[in-house]
Amino acid sequence: MKEAGKESKQSFIAEARREQIVEAAIKTLDEIGYVSASLSQIAKRAGISTALISYHFADKNDLMNDLIMRLLEQSSSYILERVGRADKAMEKLRLFIEASLAYQGTHPARNAALLEIIFNGRSPENVPYYKLGDDGEGDLVIAELKRILNEGQQHGEFGAFHVDVMASVIQGAIGEYMSYTGITKQVDLETYASELVNIVSKAVRKDV
Repeated sequence: MKEAGKESKQSFIAEARREQIVEAAIKTLDEIGYVSASLSQIAKRAGISTALISYHFADKNDLMNDLIMRLLEQSSSYILERVGRADKAMEKLRLFIEASLAYQGTHPARNAALLEIIFNGRSPENVPYYKLGDDGEGDLVIAELKRILNEGQQHGEFGAFHVDVMASVIQGAIGEYMSYTGITKQVDLETYASELVNIVSKAVRKDV
């Protein structure tokens, strides 16, 4: 019984340490970017030794692969939980857009870290992330968006359009705001979200 308790405590401590390292990695990516984000830089921000990071992660790629999965899971859970509160497709679509922008807008460091990994990191199979199709947690989000669009068409809320194309347009508009382009400085998040919801609602609404 004592051994089991000891192992449980060690497991808890190990997970807490990994979480500390992950948070430091996010901060590092946000501050100096992927290329300069060495284990020593991450260790410095975590207030621990580089060797301790190496105890939990094989190397930088291992840490980044773990981090991107965590970031995608967190954002997906946030979005899907809010979409699940609605019944009608149009309301789900509104919540999807607002939640997607809200999460990124309230977690700028996480968004920056995710973009840095996507455009600079490689998967465990050594494939650049930006060359991969939607997969895993990211695929859950795009799949939910397509499901909402299909549902709206089937129930007569939405008009006729190509679901894949519409989903790509919506996701592109969401990503554009958070990609640090000029629009981010010109328009505040709430205005952008409101305008995007209005534009998309008009685009998908069935002609009467």
